[in-house]
Amino acid sequence: MSEADQDTGAEHTRTALVTGASSGIGEEYARRLAQRGYGLVLVARRREVLESLAEEIRDLYSTPVEVLPADLGSRAGVAAVAARLTADGTGDAGAVDLLVNNAGRGDGGAFTEQDPAGIDAMLDLNVRAVLHLTRAVLPVQIARRAAGEKERLGVITVSSLAGEPAVNPGGSVYGAGKKFLTLWSESVSAEVRAKGVSVTVVLPGFVRTDMTLGVQERGLPEFAFTPKEHIVRDSLRAWAAGRSHVVSGPQYQIADGLLRILPRAVVRLVARRMV
Repeated sequence: MSEADQDTGAEHTRTALVTGASSGIGEEYARRLAQRGYGLVLVARRREVLESLAEEIRDLYSTPVEVLPADLGSRAGVAAVAARLTADGTGDAGAVDLLVNNAGRGDGGAFTEQDPAGIDAMLDLNVRAVLHLTRAVLPVQIARRAAGEKERLGVITVSSLAGEPAVNPGGSVYGAGKKFLTLWSESVSAEVRAKGVSVTVVLPGFVRTDMTLGVQERGLPEFAFTPKEHIVRDSLRAWAAGRSHVVSGPQYQIADGLLRILPRAVVRLVARRMV
């Protein structure tokens, strides 16, 4: 049994900070990590939702849970969360062993019709916030390793398989941002691996959450959707194993493999026919 699959009733010595924790994949991360013995720092914009979730998790798992409302699309929100990531563990839930970069938005539509302010807001949340939060926590984790820390430390970033095609009509900015996250995360993983810190990027396909990409999901067969429980389970297993990249769901593992080997001209032709 892997570290990520071990349930424990022992004293809580590990802490995870989860962004976008108020619903969807982020909420599932919070529940599963609490079940596995982590204290939590929950980050999202809606304080009342976070407080309700925190109370439920405390009752179920007797684990410390901090609530940190923040808008990660703003510099002030990113600064507040970065400060918690660099804290020495004096908060209720301790120093952060695992950062889960999950918060995001998926505005879609034709690029020429997208609101420029909306484009900036999406890139601020999906890309800039992830980079700054990861930059805040990794040096602290590396220093803890150098000082003899034995717990597994690192970062999980939720990207998307939407960033893998050569072209992504109707989701050009979103897909390009996610492709950036994937390439960046894998590069950072290679940089810090020898220092004892694990960085993993997870690429979901379609999943039922509160986020919409502005794409037409109606009529898609049920097998096109991966349960959020599977995405979280697979990513935690990959992170515990030190893997830098994970695609959840056999249908998307096949799709990911095909996108890597098919000529770009073929992928572009298929995408153009979907417009």
